[in-house]
Amino acid sequence: MARLYLLIAALLGGSGVILGAFGAHGLRGKVTEHLLEAYKTGVQYQMIHALALFGVALLLQHWNEKTALYVSGGLFTIGVVFFSGSLYWLTLGGPRWLGPMTPLGGLMMIGGWVALFVAALSFPNKFSGAG
Repeated sequence: MARLYLLIAALLGGSGVILGAFGAHGLRGKVTEHLLEAYKTGVQYQMIHALALFGVALLLQHWNEKTALYVSGGLFTIGVVFFSGSLYWLTLGGPRWLGPMTPLGGLMMIGGWVALFVAALSFPNKFSGAG
């Protein structure tokens, strides 16, 4: 699963750079400023969660507590697809019914952070000698 999350993180990161460049150069003057800002928000959140997923992949390689990390990575991935993906499609003229996907994706990303927090509660404390 760590390898899968690492692959997804790389895909999200690379496509985030491409989508950001497209937004900056291909959309300016073609969509309203409001839609362009929404698009930028999608790129920003995609990039942040690509890095978060990269961190989850690294933790999975070096730590025995896996369940909460699996949940965290899955929620980050699905959250980006729903949140950022819906913002991209709405900016490009997608159907309005995609609108509710944005907050649902945001809730999934929040859930990913909550799952990461739960995982951290059982993280070994190397400095105190406890584990």
